[in-house]
Amino acid sequence: QVQLVESGGGLVQPGGSLRLSCEASGFTFSRVYMYWYRQAPGKEREWVAHITPIGDSTYYSDSVKGRFSISRDNAKNTVYLQMNSLKSEDTGAYYCKSASHAVWGQGTQVTVSS
Repeated sequence: QVQLVESGGGLVQPGGSLRLSCEASGFTFSRVYMYWYRQAPGKEREWVAHITPIGDSTYYSDSVKGRFSISRDNAKNTVYLQMNSLKSEDTGAYYCKSASHAVWGQGTQVTVSS
C-alpha cells in the first residue's frame, strides 16, 4: 500500500522558515520522481517543486524559486521542502506525491501570518 505522510507545517511569520517532510512507503522510493504541491484557501492545488529519483535535479515554480529547496533522502524514504523567506501567499496545505502513483498524503498546513 502506497502511503505518504507529510509533516512539519505550522504557523510562521512572514520572512520565516519551515522545513516540511514527507515519509513514503509501499513503493521503491529511489526509482520515482517526487513532487510537492500546495493548495491555498479558495484556490486549486498547484505544483510547487519536484525532484528526480536520485536527487540530482530539482525544479521549482516561479513563485517559490530562490526561496524553497526540495531534497530527498532515499535511505529514509523521505522528501523534504525547505521553505525560506516565507510570504503570506505561501499559506496553504502542502502535499507530496510521487509521479508514479495516484496517491496523496493527508497534507500539512502552512500558515504565514503576522
